[in-house]
Amino acid sequence: MTNKLIISLISSISLLIATSVLAELPKWQHYQLPIKSELRGSGATEKTLWVVGDKNAVFISKDNGTSWRDISPKMRIASSDGKTLEYNFRDIEVFNDTTAIVMSVGSGAESTLQITRNQGETWHILRTNKEAKGFYDSIGFWDQQNGVMVGDPIDGHFVIELTKDQGKTWNRISIDKLPPITEKEAAFAASGNTLIVGKMGEIWLATGGLSASVYHSTDFGQTWTKSSVALENSTETSGGYALALNSDQQVFTLGGNYLKRDGNYNNAATLVNNQWQIVNNGGHGLRTALSCVKSTCVSTGKLSSDISLDNGKSWQVFSNQGFYTLTSNNKSILAAGSAGKVAVLKISH
Repeated sequence: MTNKLIISLISSISLLIATSVLAELPKWQHYQLPIKSELRGSGATEKTLWVVGDKNAVFISKDNGTSWRDISPKMRIASSDGKTLEYNFRDIEVFNDTTAIVMSVGSGAESTLQITRNQGETWHILRTNKEAKGFYDSIGFWDQQNGVMVGDPIDGHFVIELTKDQGKTWNRISIDKLPPITEKEAAFAASGNTLIVGKMGEIWLATGGLSASVYHSTDFGQTWTKSSVALENSTETSGGYALALNSDQQVFTLGGNYLKRDGNYNNAATLVNNQWQIVNNGGHGLRTALSCVKSTCVSTGKLSSDISLDNGKSWQVFSNQGFYTLTSNNKSILAAGSAGKVAVLKISH
């Protein structure tokens, strides 16, 4: 057999393998909400999908994304000049098919927690930020009662608070228990994934600025470790943006630079043997979310998405369509992004 024939056979086999892999990739099913909201928070149960964004937007689907119902709160913010402002929702915690807490962002009273217990028929404000310089960033719950919230630094430390009664009351973790922040360090409320929880009492927090760090606690915030991660960190708008757990509960952190969304840089890392290792995914710009169903994982940013079929071990470019936020149940990955754009990825295996 000649060398040319061998090379030809190898090329043909490689092409067949590549084509087979591409053919096996699931495809987004796209939907458009009737409002051009920037959707940055998402949640799911087995029977419901939820997305939230600016312009007071909260939408729910009960048919895996085919149709969406507007359940947005009717409340507005009364500003000091007599005008009314709409809430900018950036995170949501879905407890069951009817009950969810949404988190709005902004300075002072623009940051709120609001709850529905009847699938959006009525909403009630649980909490309004009383600190003029306060700014909510992300929430997470271990169960229907116990949760944690992070806000921008006040007094030189992030505001991390705990609730034991589904958000009715909150207590701030003492600042002497928290690692000191570095210059320009910030938590980005980009996708509802700046803070996540693991097993009961476990908290992960990603931060950026002129650095990229991950905070970790296993005892409800009583003790912490803080680790540097080699993500893009060249400007104040860069660093860690989000966190996620794969199906094996392996933690990933994602980020980049939102002023250079299409840049090529380190945008993901994962924890292996207690060491942060950069993910070899091609570094295709800012990544703000990751979600998995079984061994299929998707990471995304506003401009594009990547996919892994082996629980995050290896990655390939998935789509030039991107989103801000991702979530999943046992059968689908839900994505939501700019201008009311929503998509669902059904996972068959």
